[in-house]
Amino acid sequence: MPVLDNNMEIEEQLVQVDPKQSPRRIDLFLMDRLVNATRSRVQNSIKQGFIQVNGQQIKPNYKVRPGDLILVKIPRPEGYGVLEPEDIPLDIRYEDDQLLVVYKPAGMVVHPGVGNYSGTLVNGLLYYYKQLDWPQQENTYRDRPGLVHRIDKNTSGLLVVAKTEEALVHLSKQFFDHSVRRIYYAIVWGTPQVPQGRIDVPIGRHPTKRLQHVAFPEADQGKRAVTHYEVVEDLYYISLIKCHLETGRTHQIRVHMKYLGHPIFSDVRYGGDKILKGTVFSKYKQFVHNCFEILPRQALHASSIGFVHPTTGESMYFETDLPEDMSQVLAKWRHYLTHRKRQG
Repeated sequence: MPVLDNNMEIEEQLVQVDPKQSPRRIDLFLMDRLVNATRSRVQNSIKQGFIQVNGQQIKPNYKVRPGDLILVKIPRPEGYGVLEPEDIPLDIRYEDDQLLVVYKPAGMVVHPGVGNYSGTLVNGLLYYYKQLDWPQQENTYRDRPGLVHRIDKNTSGLLVVAKTEEALVHLSKQFFDHSVRRIYYAIVWGTPQVPQGRIDVPIGRHPTKRLQHVAFPEADQGKRAVTHYEVVEDLYYISLIKCHLETGRTHQIRVHMKYLGHPIFSDVRYGGDKILKGTVFSKYKQFVHNCFEILPRQALHASSIGFVHPTTGESMYFETDLPEDMSQVLAKWRHYLTHRKRQG
């Protein structure tokens, strides 16, 4: 790993040490909390002065303590942050002079980031609006012009994008106030015992798996997260559920459904890519694996979004049908369940 250059473009990130954190070397601690942070990279960053604790320089063997505030200056790769317009087909469902609503297919990244420097929704939007001076939120990375929210790479669905500073501020406040109405559909393993409910459980970064988040039912860590859910179709082995987000934490529905004991179908990161319901015999196992092949991503879809237009004050609402991969999997399970009932 090359030594970091003080002239490199950097971005700052604050990490607050958990109140119940036991003493741990800072390099090991940050490896679990920063994406793509290897131990050697963290150590080199400390030596170059890119990492401080409570405003002070520290040594690589420093052990973090509860309440420590760690300032991490993250060097960006050469050329990163230079957003290039790309001719990427976009499925725009609505637009005016203030905003647009676009459908993002599964597999498309919303904005550039580590490992995805091109081919994103933002690259496509820059090409579509070559002359537009995109508004940018303060204290955010420069690779997110116009964005007021996002959805995961392998989640499909609708996004609203601001085209003016006025729209950006107005929409951002609606998201902050939790007044934006967002409905998701998900296929989960099994069926929740309570067919309609509210999950009010904080969510935070997983203590050891840095790419995952986890529920904290004791409310001693994480940030408040609220998901309203309703079972739409009970197929015994799986269910189609509708979720209304009251808050918008990272991986919120995925984490909350796992906490409820019903991980999202085919969700590799949260355990939904395993057979969690039904007897594992050869034909059933093959059937499930066939479904995984049809739907090789988490079965989660942002189906609708509602907000107040920033200039007209009009209440706007947009919705879209389930994507083909989720519809096909549901159809296969319906057929499978009907066949099993006939045999029984």
